[in-house]
Amino acid sequence: MVGASKAVQSHFREKDANVAAIYTAILAVARRFGPLREDPKKTSIHLVRKTAFAGVATQKSALILTLKSDRDVRNKRLRKREQVSANRWHLEIKLETPDQVDGELFGWLGRAYSLAG
Repeated sequence: MVGASKAVQSHFREKDANVAAIYTAILAVARRFGPLREDPKKTSIHLVRKTAFAGVATQKSALILTLKSDRDVRNKRLRKREQVSANRWHLEIKLETPDQVDGELFGWLGRAYSLAG
């Protein structure tokens, strides 16, 4: 992961190569909306505009992406949907290949990015 901080890189140690490739694809899409900051935590990486709009947790061969939403989304790709306040939802998606970072995910990421600014 060229250019990533050591704290970000640590999330990809002992993981399959596709996990870093998925993360790279997510960053490429998210950066199309504007500037962002990677904020590595102990168990995840937050993607931040002014506030966090996405959380990334790595697994051995997959990545769990949690997106901020202003509405409930019912979609078979979502493994978890949680209402966290009156107008906020967290949507959780398990990604196993970089090609799952597609047009549908682009739309969800764009809405999440706009909510964070």
